[in-house]
Amino acid sequence: MKLHPEAEALSPWMQAIRHDLHKHPELGFQETRTSERVANELRNMGLEVHTGLAGTGVVATLKRGTSNRAIGLRADLDALPMQEKSGVSYASVNEGVFHGCGHDGHTAMLLGAARALSTSGEFDGIVHFIFQPAEEGLGGAVEMMKDGLFEKFPCSHVFGLHNWPDHKLGEFGVRPGAMMAAFSTFDITITGTGGHGALPHTTIDPVVIAASLVQSLQSIVSRVIDPVNAAVVSVTQIHGGSAYNVIPDTVVLSGCCRYFSDEDRQKISEEIERRAHFVAQSAGASARVDMKEIYTILMNDPEQTDVCARVAEAIVGNEQVHRNRAPIMASEDFAFMLQEVPGCYILMGTGGDGHGCMVHNPGYNFNDDALAIGTSYWVELVRQQLPIAG
Repeated sequence: MKLHPEAEALSPWMQAIRHDLHKHPELGFQETRTSERVANELRNMGLEVHTGLAGTGVVATLKRGTSNRAIGLRADLDALPMQEKSGVSYASVNEGVFHGCGHDGHTAMLLGAARALSTSGEFDGIVHFIFQPAEEGLGGAVEMMKDGLFEKFPCSHVFGLHNWPDHKLGEFGVRPGAMMAAFSTFDITITGTGGHGALPHTTIDPVVIAASLVQSLQSIVSRVIDPVNAAVVSVTQIHGGSAYNVIPDTVVLSGCCRYFSDEDRQKISEEIERRAHFVAQSAGASARVDMKEIYTILMNDPEQTDVCARVAEAIVGNEQVHRNRAPIMASEDFAFMLQEVPGCYILMGTGGDGHGCMVHNPGYNFNDDALAIGTSYWVELVRQQLPIAG
């Protein structure tokens, strides 16, 4: 493994920052302490710092040489609304809020890259360090773009990185084209006629209808979507009723869908709508369906994917970089940035040696041994994208 000396030297500093952010996590659009810490660190490096995009977003700019070519590097700031059970000494002090996805590590690594690059000067061009709020389902990327992210900070390409415990420490995974799935949510309200639990024949029971509908929805992927296409329809919530002996008027089913094409999105949406109305009406009830696309499909630019793979190979070796790893059904709002500016999103392994716990698990903790690897990747990517002439 060929780590950059600057990244290795900065590891203790990055670890201290990560542990501080981990201890004080903040939810999307509420990252006031986090963004203030990030902005102050960047100012101390002498970078030009802009705050306030999407409320708590931070962008810092570093220019070297004479070229006006600019690229963007992005990290995410927010934590998850879940209780931590990692047992680390720097565990979250904020009840029900936890850096369970490693955004504390992402932020620390990008800060490390900014500091290393601000002292080395071994590139020719402009780097925008983008610290995005509210990645976890709240649309922070879109809000930053609405606030003029790429108009104020034009980029020829933009890049993202995410830790991934399913890859071992020292591995990378990436693929050209569709890398991560789109994500939609649905809420189905079934309205029947409530009544006494002892007199079900006087009611139109939305609970029984909901049970039938759950079974029907499970066959959308297996019987409507082409078997060679990856898709998911999951009912994740059922709400209804308030007493043991009362059949309620309404039951609400909620869940999510994942897919890799607009055609499959349309098929899934139409089938959810059709089946909800059919199942409800066949029992004398009614249904209302509300669907919302939260994330779009994350599409990596093939040329930039090759560049990023070569950068990773220079650091960890060819055999440790999986250039055509399988697509992931998880979603990522960096996808919206890639719709505006071509680039690449890569996965960096953090698994092994007690760090096999997957993200979004209450026992997860970012692997500090990955900090120097991620920072080395960013530094080398900048040097490859913005080379010094001659």
